[in-house]
Amino acid sequence: MKIAITGGIGSGKSYVCRLLRERGIEVYDCDAAAKRLMRSSEEVKEKISALVGADAYTDDGQLNKAVIAKFLLQSDDNAKAINAIVHPAVVTDFLGSGISWMESAILYQAGIAHIVDRVIVVTAPEEIRIQRIIQRDNITREKAQEWIGRQWSQDEVRRLADYEIVNDGRPLEPQLTEILQDINK
Repeated sequence: MKIAITGGIGSGKSYVCRLLRERGIEVYDCDAAAKRLMRSSEEVKEKISALVGADAYTDDGQLNKAVIAKFLLQSDDNAKAINAIVHPAVVTDFLGSGISWMESAILYQAGIAHIVDRVIVVTAPEEIRIQRIIQRDNITREKAQEWIGRQWSQDEVRRLADYEIVNDGRPLEPQLTEILQDINK
């Protein structure tokens, strides 16, 4: 059985994944995998270079983050084109990893929810999320709200998910234990 942990920025999904790891459950990190594949997969590098241009990578083969960022910010179509390269590579990598659990902030937006059997969404009140993002990333309140606004609403994701962990200050372990017991039935 394949299971995904998802949730908006600042919801606490990475913390829930840490709790899973403490229980001996390996969790595939889609964000880290995307970055790794953009650096190391020759197929991904070739496709990105063809899309963005030769300066997408430096002479020594490193991802030119400034060029990629500029390309991504130019238009939604550019972001979609990069995602059309990276997301399928991440899916293939995950399915070949032998890992049953994944963490993906944009599971539904990326169109990859179909590869898992169950989805757990981590939610938190917006004000808590804003404060976490401000503290973690040292950004303004407005920027934190902008980042939250770019993602699907918690209500949208909650409706699609199989389980919800509410990260509002109440203990997470009992919620996680209950979900794991249900999944293991």
